[in-house]
Amino acid sequence: MADEKAQLEKILLKKSFRLGDFTLSSGKKSDYYVDCRTATTDSQGLFLISNLFLDRLEKGRLKIQAVGGLTLGADPIVGGMVALSATRKNPVQGFIVRKEAKGHGTGKLIEGNLKPGWKVAIIEDVITTGASALKAVQAAKDSGAEIKIILAVVDREEGGREEIAKLGIPIFSLFTATQLKAEAKKASQ
Repeated sequence: MADEKAQLEKILLKKSFRLGDFTLSSGKKSDYYVDCRTATTDSQGLFLISNLFLDRLEKGRLKIQAVGGLTLGADPIVGGMVALSATRKNPVQGFIVRKEAKGHGTGKLIEGNLKPGWKVAIIEDVITTGASALKAVQAAKDSGAEIKIILAVVDREEGGREEIAKLGIPIFSLFTATQLKAEAKKASQ
């Protein structure tokens, strides 16, 4: 697992993490930017994230039946985990939470495979304030699911973990922004 995490860190630093002056969607200024979509749409990056997350679920013995999260950040990871889980002892189903319910057809907020009573993991690429994860948590709970854990690739350490902790849901992140920032600075010297 340590080797896979080191490989993923290299991919994130090469494709997803930038030092500089950035304005975030919140309007806040930041001296770094992280866009995991470039890693989650990279074949090796997605494989590593999916494998590391599935390993974490197995180690936690949480008996997860489905993984899902808010579109767009969670989409590739959910697909990767679902596909890769087919090669494991306990395959999982996947679901995607829309930003808002469809205005036509069935009017669904959640697409995919999620049943009341299922134990689920909420997937995030980057946690900042926790708003996306919390929206996915609420939608899954409203569908009758039991949220066992939130898995994130990167925690920006800007209050999201604390907001999620208020609900009593464990959170696991592969990396923190502090870790990636330190490695990026080391590499630029």
